[in-house]
Amino acid sequence: MPRTPNLRRIAAALALAGLGLVAACGPAALPPGDSIVDADEQQNREVHRFNVALDRAVLGPGARRYGAIVPEPVRQGVDNVASNLSQPSYVLNNLLQVRIGEATHNTLRFLVNSTVGLGGILDPATAIGLEARETDFGETLHIYGAPEGDFVMLPVVGPSTTRDTVGLLVDIATNPVRHVLGPPESHVATGVRLLDRTGDRYRLGDTIDGIYYESADSYAQLRSIYLQNRRFELGGPVLSYGIGADPYADPYAGGAADPYIDPY
Repeated sequence: MPRTPNLRRIAAALALAGLGLVAACGPAALPPGDSIVDADEQQNREVHRFNVALDRAVLGPGARRYGAIVPEPVRQGVDNVASNLSQPSYVLNNLLQVRIGEATHNTLRFLVNSTVGLGGILDPATAIGLEARETDFGETLHIYGAPEGDFVMLPVVGPSTTRDTVGLLVDIATNPVRHVLGPPESHVATGVRLLDRTGDRYRLGDTIDGIYYESADSYAQLRSIYLQNRRFELGGPVLSYGIGADPYADPYAGGAADPYIDPY
């Protein structure tokens, strides 16, 4: 499963744009030239209303209770373990993206934290320069030229796109940890990820509450913030041969300077 949840992407977008909390504000606008394709907006809004109701009744109160009961060092340890469990998936995507340096970096981070870091409870890798470098299959599809598709609001998970929804399903199905660990270890890993998501909701409580409960149009606000940040994350180059093109064609043919083009 991708390590970076949508809650963190939303918070990062707010910080990046200098928006702070969006309480009582109207829907945020995308930068000039950007567009939103939301063909199923009515259905997406219904899913969003379900997510808000679920957060109000269960997720929000549960996260606040979790934060009040569980000490911060324990929460940080859970976050570290969840991050470490995601490293093999990052490595797999790095290899698919032909980013060998990134694959090596993430492999070394996994080995250091799995051994010296006591299974990922501690994070000595960051201290020696092996910081977290997250990726997912949605980014892999982007690199190969797959279009973003429509905006999608997923139950519980939250905002996404057609491309990232496919990426999420592939990441869940192909995560090496999922295939290596059997019961009961696999159940423990699932529990760690759920606790980590609960910790995210606790840490980002004010931001998420501001969007969900104090925005004039929380759906439009969330949609815009998510798309801004996701497009910023994926703003790097894509392989010039892309999906549907000839992967065996010479990328330098026609005087191209390098095999990458910037879609933005």
